[in-house]
Amino acid sequence: MQENTILNIKNLSISFGENEVIHNISYHLNKNEILGIVGESGSGKSVSSLAILGLLPKNISKITSGSINYNNKDLSVLASKAFQNIRGKKIAMIFQEPMSSLNPSMTCGKQVQEILLQHTTLSKQEAKEETFILFEKVKLPDTKRAYNSYPHEISGGQKQRVMIAIAIACKPDILIADEPTTALDVTVQKEIIKLLKTLQIETKMSVIFITHDLALISEIADRVLVMYKGDIVEQGDVSTIFKSPKHVYTKALINSRPSLDTRLKTLPTIDDYLNGTTSNEIITTEQRKLQHEKLYNKAPLLEVINVEKEYISKSGWFTKPQSFKAVNDVSFKLYEGETLGLVGESGCGKSTLGNAILQLDKATAGLILYNGIDITRLRHSEIKKLRKDIQIIFQDPYASLNPRIPVGEAIMEPMVVHKLFNSDKERKEKVIDILNRVGLSEDYFNRYPHEFSGGQRQRIGIARTIALQPKLIVCDESVSALDISVQAQVLNLLNELKETFGFTYIFISHDLAVVKYMSDQLLVMNNGKIEELDDADVIYNTPKEAYTKKLIYAIPKGL
Repeated sequence: MQENTILNIKNLSISFGENEVIHNISYHLNKNEILGIVGESGSGKSVSSLAILGLLPKNISKITSGSINYNNKDLSVLASKAFQNIRGKKIAMIFQEPMSSLNPSMTCGKQVQEILLQHTTLSKQEAKEETFILFEKVKLPDTKRAYNSYPHEISGGQKQRVMIAIAIACKPDILIADEPTTALDVTVQKEIIKLLKTLQIETKMSVIFITHDLALISEIADRVLVMYKGDIVEQGDVSTIFKSPKHVYTKALINSRPSLDTRLKTLPTIDDYLNGTTSNEIITTEQRKLQHEKLYNKAPLLEVINVEKEYISKSGWFTKPQSFKAVNDVSFKLYEGETLGLVGESGCGKSTLGNAILQLDKATAGLILYNGIDITRLRHSEIKKLRKDIQIIFQDPYASLNPRIPVGEAIMEPMVVHKLFNSDKERKEKVIDILNRVGLSEDYFNRYPHEFSGGQRQRIGIARTIALQPKLIVCDESVSALDISVQAQVLNLLNELKETFGFTYIFISHDLAVVKYMSDQLLVMNNGKIEELDDADVIYNTPKEAYTKKLIYAIPKGL
């Protein structure tokens, strides 16, 4: 191992049963360096990193060849007990989902203290003081409140900061950050990236940063390696990989993300690149203008007028109830065949507004007119009929599908409820047709949700939504957790279905690049209010409000 190298992985192969998932990979990590590992789900980036910490699932997986050399120790043959002195102390990890990584029954402060008491000689009082110092270091806004809060009482960005505090508590030599910003707002993501970079410079630790987003890697890493189906297909310094990628897969990863400058008719996917079938057809400004003239030359399908949603918090017996307006005096019009982008950070009120339109959470003031009728005053039986016309595609398709019901039946279920078609035979034929339309075959009809990938599950969620042939679809963060290429497939599918069926979309997301690509008009929300409402291109090119400028500045743009 070279003097400057802290970790050396050589000819590593990993198998799950008879299936080899990592094929003879070799790479190294230098001291005081940030190494980016990029690739889609299933590429092997997380599995190879779990192997470093001896966290591969027992009984079903094994390292079949190669070595993982850290400080002249081969970690691939280390006994479980010996790892206890390394995990957390010498090599630490930040996981993708902080809510499932933090203990829900312990306060955040106690969880940081726990690792300090486990791996250092600090007393309880000293560990507590050190926890406050760590919380300041990771820039938690109110350290005392954070110390005494349970994970569910703080925001996603704050939970991720607590995870970082736990990871850096023992000043490790190596920090592995596994997709630490995937589900975070673009502004919080930028803060976390800046924080990790600052901590790395300050502590001189080595960092392995895992993500599926190459543009994000460009903002933090010194070197990058690209993984595809268990192989390393390319590695080098960030600038070289970005400016002159050699492997077709790397080119595909860079180009699958919607461009902020040009609007392609169809986003290229990984398969398009691998098969050489990419299309570079652009939607011109003139085409867009003509399309908008047609769209806005008729009565609106939906009109939201001065809508408010107020919540009352009753925190204790003797405290005065406090009111909070999640949506505050919001008005806009939505036209048939239009995609309205709704963007803003977590807590800005965008999902609450979507739920009010869907009548899932009633507005406390204002009017919501659908085809001229105020739907806020409808009776329960009338709302049931409305459900056929206004549908939602959820963020997490797995949570929104019943794990005990085959997907074909799950798509048929709303058809039965709304008495569509004359028989189950007709409904089944229709479901098979819909599955084909969303890029899935008839063979999938009797399979269960757990048998599908994330992208396939999202397609099933879309199939279930369009089964009722709705007029208006609310897409609530429906691509935020997907790989870049799968995201491109789903966005293409939504646009294709819009053209075929004449759907109208409200597209909710915190990712401005995706919203800009999809939207005709863009509505920017902040603290329950509308900051800006205009053509998506106008807002991106000439934002008026400081908040919108902040959102645009935070988008990872690559080199």
